[in-house]
Amino acid sequence: MKNMIKVSSLFLLVFLAILSLTGCYNSNKNAQKHNENTVIVGYDNTFVPMGFLNDKGIPSGFDIDLAKEVFSRLNMKVKFQNIDWSMKDVELNSGNIDVLWNGYTLTDERRKKVDYSNPYLNNNQVIVTMKNSSIKNIDDLKNKIVATQQGSSGLDMLEKNAKLVNTFNNKAPILYDTFDNAFRDLESNRIDAVVVDEVLAKYYIAKSKNKNFKISNDILGKEVFVVGFKKGNINLRDKVNNALDEVKQDKTFDKIYNKWFNQ
Repeated sequence: MKNMIKVSSLFLLVFLAILSLTGCYNSNKNAQKHNENTVIVGYDNTFVPMGFLNDKGIPSGFDIDLAKEVFSRLNMKVKFQNIDWSMKDVELNSGNIDVLWNGYTLTDERRKKVDYSNPYLNNNQVIVTMKNSSIKNIDDLKNKIVATQQGSSGLDMLEKNAKLVNTFNNKAPILYDTFDNAFRDLESNRIDAVVVDEVLAKYYIAKSKNKNFKISNDILGKEVFVVGFKKGNINLRDKVNNALDEVKQDKTFDKIYNKWFNQ
């Protein structure tokens, strides 16, 4: 019995030692991150032209270039981490990422959940269909199969717009993990329309080999893009705001904008 107790005690000591080492390792990792002054940017790597992976698998896009410029001026390293956009609040609040910067629309609901930068870009929510579609405006969506991305501001807008809810006859829109998949199903006639950010729609259509997409004239909602921060992280927010102001004042913002939107 005494031998069994000794063995059990030995295992307990080893187990506690492992936990202690693990804790030290995690602490060292966190300390190393702070020492290196690194900011982790959460983004959806399919959201063209704001943030996506290029042909070489490298993060690219308007927001990627803008974030690099801003954090460079703050003497901070930046790492871009792809996340499930529908889980963005969890990723931010858990500390897995430091900021959300990827065509992040400011909504009333998001104002309650995060701290956010000053708006830096305007955007609209629009309807995209195929050219042979009879859909021209909101009213034409009646009894149609409408889609958008899970966790997107387009979904927020659809859920809060009473006119649209009535138009869909109280049917929920089809939700996709990425807009890429939504556009593919639109092209294959599995759905009738996609509600999407105008900046994405215009860029995607311009780059697509299929020239049969069209954007309706109806604007479903006007919005602005901001950078999202964990609630209470006003120190980083204020630094980013100041750097964004500098980037705009010296026209670097215009150069980045023209690179992605005036091609």
